[in-house]
Amino acid sequence: MRAVVFENYERFPSLTDVPKPEPGPGEVLLRVAGAGACHSDVSVYRHFKEGQVGAQKPPFVLGHENSGWVEALGPGVSERVRIGEAYMVYGPIGCGHCRMCAQGKDTYCENAATMPYAAVGLGRDGGMAEYVTVPAHHLVPLGDADPVDAAPLSDAGLTPYHAIKQALPHLEGGGRHALVIGLGGLGQIGVQILRALTGATVIATDVKAEPRAWAERNGAVTVGAGERQVEEIREITGGRGVDAAFDFVGITPTIATAAASMAQGGRLTVVGIAGGTHEFSFFTNAYESYITNTYWGTVGELWEVVDMYRAGQIRPEVERFTLDDALEAYRRLEAGEVFGRAVVVPHQS
Repeated sequence: MRAVVFENYERFPSLTDVPKPEPGPGEVLLRVAGAGACHSDVSVYRHFKEGQVGAQKPPFVLGHENSGWVEALGPGVSERVRIGEAYMVYGPIGCGHCRMCAQGKDTYCENAATMPYAAVGLGRDGGMAEYVTVPAHHLVPLGDADPVDAAPLSDAGLTPYHAIKQALPHLEGGGRHALVIGLGGLGQIGVQILRALTGATVIATDVKAEPRAWAERNGAVTVGAGERQVEEIREITGGRGVDAAFDFVGITPTIATAAASMAQGGRLTVVGIAGGTHEFSFFTNAYESYITNTYWGTVGELWEVVDMYRAGQIRPEVERFTLDDALEAYRRLEAGEVFGRAVVVPHQS
């Protein structure tokens, strides 16, 4: 079968032939419906070096945002997983035995350092191929919902959902404000989740006009970049600042913008993994506000994301590519030419 393979560090992936996988004990074989191309993939093949913390050892098939139809069951898989039906794939894979994994928090596995891979598509062969094998207990049924448009929600939906769910106590009650920084795929879905789960005024900011316009159509009040960015955000809140901020970029300037926009007692969640830092000062930090970070989400939360998708509460902006054009999807992603999420559809002609 054909697949997009990460072959070595700091090298662009290849579209090549690899053996069709066979499901092992507790696994299923999926005929891939859609596989999202993510900036995390770009980091895997462009920025990580051998031995670096977080680096995943090549070679392996990319694709950690996946959906598909069950083609075959491995030994020991319950018949409750039905052949031919569509499922979303929960990507992270922990040890399955620690306290975090027992709670469905594979992303925070206590034995992650000893695992041979981090997730489907991150160290283990992923879904940027015609077929992929995944743990059966990591499947979330999609019913009659479109599995292709659903595919990126396994990361681009789950990651903002987890971050927002953790911050919900800060957005309870009237007169609350939430800030979304960075209106790429995750930020756009984050706006939709905030609108669906809270009554807060959602303020969204990005350097580009097109994503700001799309966020406005989803109910956000938008602010452009520039010297008055923080001032304009605070004006919308009546000078008080925002109760919860979500930085989907994660560079030092965006973290600084979010921190300067906080209300007392607020929560700033840095979601974007861009390596930015922030300097704390007692005299400039809003009292009892704090900065934290989150990574991906739990398998239980992916069920909730799918519920929102099936209810029409969240809709990713998807651009579809054939498997023949998968490498072009990554080229355009690197060039900043993809709006929303690029999804490779392996069985689309």
